[in-house]
Amino acid sequence: MDQAKIDQMRATLNKLEDIKNSQESILDKINHVITDLFEHPDKELEKTMNAAHQKSSDNVDSVREAMEEYEMRINKLENQD
Repeated sequence: MDQAKIDQMRATLNKLEDIKNSQESILDKINHVITDLFEHPDKELEKTMNAAHQKSSDNVDSVREAMEEYEMRINKLENQD
């Protein structure tokens, strides 16, 4: 087992977690704008925010999947001892 490599991979996994959390925060902010649009309708902005919401949601899913796969690789390396 190469502990330095595993430590580096864990650091990368932490960065991926940070990216996921940032994307989730963006989703929350987009949701606030969408909610505000119920009171002050703007069809063009609503369309843009819905598209942004979908893209951000897709990004969260992609990063989450990458994290799960990467963590499995880390665990596999750790268990090769």
